[in-house]
Amino acid sequence: MRSEVGAAAAFWCGEPTGVGREHHVEWTVEEDVVWGGNTRPATSFSPGVDEEEGGRIVFRGRLGLAGDGGAMLEVAGTHILFDLADLPPSTAVDGTWVEISVERNTVSLWPYLL
Repeated sequence: MRSEVGAAAAFWCGEPTGVGREHHVEWTVEEDVVWGGNTRPATSFSPGVDEEEGGRIVFRGRLGLAGDGGAMLEVAGTHILFDLADLPPSTAVDGTWVEISVERNTVSLWPYLL
């Protein structure tokens, strides 16, 4: 996947003929937000998607906290839903810039039409 904010390899859930073409996608991440584990304050206040060594993808954006135990990360206008493994620290408020590092094999891309 290549975008205006970075590139990473993820599981493609569309037609095989769609690989390498431009698409609007929905991100699915099957890994929870773990404070002090895979989630930390961002080192930069700009959205991003990057690959790390060891097969991980790092999403950087503004975190939105839901009252139902979920979270939403806004990355350059795209919203990615996450579950929270535990309660966020008191320093994590709506709009906090964070980096969430997840295993690449937990990330899927689903194409859709506008």
